[in-house]
Amino acid sequence: MTTRLTLFRQGVGWLIVLAPFFFLTYGQVNQFTAGRSDVGSVVFCWEQNIPFVPLTILPYWSLDLLYGLSLFVCTSRHEQRRLVCQLLLASLIACAGFLLFPLQFTFTRPDVTGFTGWLFAQLEHVDLPYNQSPSLHIILSWLLWRHFSRHLRDRWQSLNTGWFFLIAISVLTTWQHHFIDVLTGFAVGLFIDWLIPEKGNWHGQLATEKKRQLSLRYLSAMLFALCATLITPWFWWPTLALFIVTLAYGVAGVNALQKDEQGRIAPAAWWLLLPWRAGMWLSMRLYTRILPPISPVREGVSISIYPRTLPVQQAVLDLTSEFPRSHSTGGKTYCCVPMLDLVIPDITLLHRAVTELEQLRANHGSVLVHCALGLSRSALVTAAWLIYRNPQLEPSAAIAMIQQARPEVVFTPASRELLQRWKTEKIN
Repeated sequence: MTTRLTLFRQGVGWLIVLAPFFFLTYGQVNQFTAGRSDVGSVVFCWEQNIPFVPLTILPYWSLDLLYGLSLFVCTSRHEQRRLVCQLLLASLIACAGFLLFPLQFTFTRPDVTGFTGWLFAQLEHVDLPYNQSPSLHIILSWLLWRHFSRHLRDRWQSLNTGWFFLIAISVLTTWQHHFIDVLTGFAVGLFIDWLIPEKGNWHGQLATEKKRQLSLRYLSAMLFALCATLITPWFWWPTLALFIVTLAYGVAGVNALQKDEQGRIAPAAWWLLLPWRAGMWLSMRLYTRILPPISPVREGVSISIYPRTLPVQQAVLDLTSEFPRSHSTGGKTYCCVPMLDLVIPDITLLHRAVTELEQLRANHGSVLVHCALGLSRSALVTAAWLIYRNPQLEPSAAIAMIQQARPEVVFTPASRELLQRWKTEKIN
């Protein structure tokens, strides 16, 4: 077991590595860009109205202190190494952006005297107006805010959020960055937070034929969105979202969408996938207009669309991976087993979902099983649960029961084969 003293010593060691790495990479890239002739700028006209607020140099400078302190609040070696990887990657991606897309700050900062003037003078000694997009300050602000938030509660949590918000605002009010740098820095911070998540590890998987087909479709959509960035840079957002979904179906699996057993989507995944989720939401609302909201099956178990009203059932099993927990289920016992849409899960995930369903039913009597439309994922899991309850039941008979209760359900040849294999391997 790693002791606090061991973590402290390791924190000192990592700081000795990270601090020079940060200043050397940042400084060298700044000096290199200063000698280039192809450095432009991207400035929105409304940025002329951003006030220069000298006092905000205090939160701006405080990020350096918080950067070092962050290594010493870790409670495990895994957390510390994860943070180190994030900080290293932040510098590498930011410096790559500075080199590939060189930009400079264009406003002339007013003269400042007193203590704040001294702080600005120190900043000018170590910085040049070239390392702009993505803003490394914004990248680190997101990563460190997330890091400290895990260790604080109540009013300290609010103070932490407020202070990091001031840090983020300070990059504009100290006239260090233009707004485009903030947007790109926020995007990179989210991407690093998604790529090196708080919970879980990446596990590659062999994609089935159906997953490969869907992955190629999402890849095509991603390339279309990428081409659309030539029209407006805002298409970078759906491009990145579709890239993540392509990975989920192709190699990374449902973990790439980062929804946990409580139905919470990690903040980075929530923001990055928002354009895709909005499209999925519109599609769901369109299709559910012609579907029955709920269909009772057997022994208190019902199949449902994504719930928008308070269920009468005492417990809820959520099988969606694309949406967070429905607000209408807030007062119910809840469990989530995320599954990708339009493809069958692996047999282990199916068994986990059936086990959770049976436990919820045994403890609470009635369970609402839902996916987005109540047509495939929820139907498959409920059919497997019927076989679990009655091992003599053939998959075809279980499917017939589901179809009788909800005629709109879809059982593909692959899902029928999975039910037969699950009955053979897990039941018999």
